[in-house]
Amino acid sequence: MFYGSMVALVTPMQKDGNIDKKALYDLVEWHIASKTDAIVVTGTTGEGPTLTKEEHFDLISSVVSQSANRVPIIAGTTSPSTKHTIELTENALKAHANAALIATPYYNKPTQKGLYEHYKTITENVTFPIILYNVPSRTGCDMLPETVEKISQLTTVIGIKEATGNIKRVKEILDRCCKEFLVYSGDDETSCDAMLNGAKGVISVTANINPTKMHELCEAALTGNKKAAYEINKQLMPLHKSLFIESNPIPTKWALYEMGKISSGIRLPLLPLDKSLREDFKKTLIGCGVMTEKTLV
Repeated sequence: MFYGSMVALVTPMQKDGNIDKKALYDLVEWHIASKTDAIVVTGTTGEGPTLTKEEHFDLISSVVSQSANRVPIIAGTTSPSTKHTIELTENALKAHANAALIATPYYNKPTQKGLYEHYKTITENVTFPIILYNVPSRTGCDMLPETVEKISQLTTVIGIKEATGNIKRVKEILDRCCKEFLVYSGDDETSCDAMLNGAKGVISVTANINPTKMHELCEAALTGNKKAAYEINKQLMPLHKSLFIESNPIPTKWALYEMGKISSGIRLPLLPLDKSLREDFKKTLIGCGVMTEKTLV
């Protein structure tokens, strides 16, 4: 069910920070039409940590209802608290998402044993497919391959989003875990190589901006067409890099605003893209073909 280009969807907001349901509807339809293979809501790119529990449930429910089984929906349910993570995962289950994406707890820096107990406790309390998420650059906590192997044996844990960008790490996890355990890239820049080495797709920031090309990249890589995959990835590389000139999702939301897809809203402590970065970023967006001079807001 979960493979290919899986967009880590932004949460569209008005200038006052309220969620923009109309823009959300349009984004989901755009992704489905662009052949995005799965949609991840309420994750990091979706500003999940800033959402209330009620907003979290409503966002997942809205996207699930709208998608109408046309594309799988994965819900981000990460929290530094195991108890709160369970509550958010129950939210995702009640909202009829297809799986939960759960990153390692951030800020409190658990041990490897603590990570195992964290995920074990979640699986004991919520019967729901879980995709692990390792992104130490954000959480300050690195889930090591031996820990992934142990956690992968929990019944409802089906895969991992590995966002270190380390291809050796991807290979080691694949070697350690059973063949049914799914590994996804969480780093757009290295996702092509990750897929050519056995990953089943990418949970992508870049797919927010160019969903069609990201689908084509994944399709080429997953069918072993290295030449086509590397060519598409080369075209996308300036976009991969530019989307992290400030913390994600700042550049992504600004690009979508410039493309006329969403309003400019973003929640504190994040701010709109710094003005000094905008002109060069516009040139990248134009060069990658996602907008022209005429489409700029």
